Amino acid sequence: MSERVCILGGTGFVGSRLAARLSRTGHGVTVLSRDLEAHPSLRVLPGVEVRNCAVHDPAQLAAAMRGHSAIVNLVGILNERGFGGEGFRRAHVELTRAALEACRSVGARRYLQVSALGAAEDGPSHYLRSKGAAERLVRESCEDLGWSIFRPSVIFGPGDSFLNRFAALLAAVPFVFPLAMADARMQPVFVDDVVEALAAGVEGRAAAHRVYELGGPRVYRLGEIVEFVAAAVGLRRRVLPLPRWASRMQALAMDFVPGRPFSTDNFRSLTVDSVCHDDGFGRLGFAPRPMDGMAQLYLGACAAHRRLGDYRRRAGREL
Repeated sequence: MSERVCILGGTGFVGSRLAARLSRTGHGVTVLSRDLEAHPSLRVLPGVEVRNCAVHDPAQLAAAMRGHSAIVNLVGILNERGFGGEGFRRAHVELTRAALEACRSVGARRYLQVSALGAAEDGPSHYLRSKGAAERLVRESCEDLGWSIFRPSVIFGPGDSFLNRFAALLAAVPFVFPLAMADARMQPVFVDDVVEALAAGVEGRAAAHRVYELGGPRVYRLGEIVEFVAAAVGLRRRVLPLPRWASRMQALAMDFVPGRPFSTDNFRSLTVDSVCHDDGFGRLGFAPRPMDGMAQLYLGACAAHRRLGDYRRRAGREL
């Protein structure tokens, strides 16, 4: 049976692919956005409407959700503008509270919250604490709302800001690549596997009032992942693990770099393993795909483009 689904954060990396997946299987999808004109690829999908909405405005949010049977909250940030945690609380906690209140007011039946492995109100970072606080709000919501929480490890896939970012950094840093928190453990999960888990929640194949931990089939250390990326894009680099004190100093320095490619809050999050303690995919009835197989497909294409650029530059010099 087709559902009408409202997605908060539907213009992002995971959300746009979820909207496409739900569109292919006949669901009606509303994606809430602050800028209607910025997402033309979503607007051409059958059954998908992109609607302007100030999601922190309770009246606008409730109006946008009205008529939808399922709500998916994908909103999340990895860094904030300041340093005190207010940005994380606004994006993760306050928006979750507003979304749950809107669900109750419009009578939505299903609510899916995308959290993160390691989320806990006593966690070491603003990111993990705010994600944990948001989970508590969901668990304490009314029993009539069929909520599910999905806790993925780090997500990879075409267009990601994880493996692709390391590929760009490796290309920019010759010979030796100094890596903060190289021993941090994580379980990278393919974006389309996360999307399929969320689709299971929308379509009633995931149990209500349950938490699903989502990780790939293998646990890696961050240093292993960076070495894999270097090999996949054809770069010979020595990955130099930084001790924890140097990792902390690097994060502190990066706090003041535009775009914050790494921050003190990121450093604190990495002190907690992003590893599953429960097989969420197994309970959903399918197995996740491995990083080394799936990522090679798009990272290898990046390597081919880079080699082509090298050939062109060499040809230009020869002329």
